Amino acid sequence: MDESLFLLIAANTAFVGTHFLMSHPLRAPMVGAFGANGFQIAYTIVSAATLAGVYFAYRAAPAGDLPGSGETGWIIATALTLPATVLLAGSLFGNPALPTPQAEAQARAEPKGVFRVTRHPMMWGIGLWALSHIILFANWRSVVTAFAMGLLALVGAKLQDAKKERLMGEAWREWEAKTSYAPRLGKLFSAGAAAWGLGLVLFLGLSWLHIRAGGIAAGIWRWVL
Repeated sequence: MDESLFLLIAANTAFVGTHFLMSHPLRAPMVGAFGANGFQIAYTIVSAATLAGVYFAYRAAPAGDLPGSGETGWIIATALTLPATVLLAGSLFGNPALPTPQAEAQARAEPKGVFRVTRHPMMWGIGLWALSHIILFANWRSVVTAFAMGLLALVGAKLQDAKKERLMGEAWREWEAKTSYAPRLGKLFSAGAAAWGLGLVLFLGLSWLHIRAGGIAAGIWRWVL
């Protein structure tokens, strides 16, 4: 195995592994040792450090060592990225999974917007983004990193359900009964104007930045520029 790829795998493993550990088995001991604020500081420092490790290892890995999936792959990846950004955008509004005083009331309310699609729109947005990069099959650095981020998001969502059941009790169980873990993409068109509007802005903007950051035209820019 190429040394740079080994380092990338190690960096992604550290990023994903520390997230799982600090969010679940180590959370209570760390909060007990450092307090709630100290835990958040430690969590942020470790997350930032391991993410920086992923970034530098990614940059050092080969940029084009796989054959790619051609235009078909780009069409599928683009089709996956739009719902990903819509889900991500919609997850910012009325999300009981976020740390907010309104979380319990939001969980007891009827699902609206992207929550008709899935109760984990942010995680599935990341998961669909990750899948789009795996499908492109352009290089190992993208495949490895996308797989790690998708794993973190989708396994993390299942673990989050268990944690929220402990923390929020009946309110979260009510939310689970009214919503779905797996995305029901047929309901995406009922996500609402705010999610679709912001999602389209993210879709166009992030794919435009893809050209600036990586020198590769992505999204619709691949065919209109």
